[in-house]
Amino acid sequence: MAASDDGAPVGRRVVLGLLGLGAIGVIAGSRIQTELSRLLAPVQLRDPTGLSALIPLGDTWRYYSVSGTVARRGTRFYTLKVSGLVENTATYSYADLQALPQTSFTDTFHCVTGWQVPDVPWSGVRVADLLERAAPTDAAVGVRYHSFDGVYSVNMTLEQARADDAIVVLTMYGKPVTHDHGGPVRIYAGSMYGYKGTKWLSEIEVTPDNRPGYWEDRGYPLNGIIDE
Repeated sequence: MAASDDGAPVGRRVVLGLLGLGAIGVIAGSRIQTELSRLLAPVQLRDPTGLSALIPLGDTWRYYSVSGTVARRGTRFYTLKVSGLVENTATYSYADLQALPQTSFTDTFHCVTGWQVPDVPWSGVRVADLLERAAPTDAAVGVRYHSFDGVYSVNMTLEQARADDAIVVLTMYGKPVTHDHGGPVRIYAGSMYGYKGTKWLSEIEVTPDNRPGYWEDRGYPLNGIIDE
């Protein structure tokens, strides 16, 4: 048995099967790679190891979660909390977020393991706008994003969170964020690797430090900037 970063066992047959499918993708070309990505999506969503990232599927999405299956949450009952070292704590419904000023841009998603998805249209609320409304105190240093999967969290410095390309995403490709992509609401930061883009976002916590998150505790860079 192999082991994932969080200690979850992974069967040898699963590992060999994934690598075998990857080899097929290399031989068959981009059309087969795209089809493999579609067929493997349910497996990848349950892959806390990230091993599916090793499969050369081309410029297309890989789906996985560190917690296994994540319960779906519809927009009707969705809430986002802004908490921590702020003057004004707040809880936003999905409709509240839709009513705020929106920003849109097209950017390439970069995974730290090497794959990417070019020309992704993103739209949502700038994290900076939510922070401005919350008014961080003088003791604030960082921002910690929490996922409603109950496991994942990741950090940014206040400066990184205030960047123009750090947004609370409400739509991708002109449509609401799907569950597999981390919907109904997720984080995206264009200048940072994908692990900084928390899926299934539930809380933005302003913190007195810049302590490591889930993947940083497992060896990923604390900074997460793509060009560094």
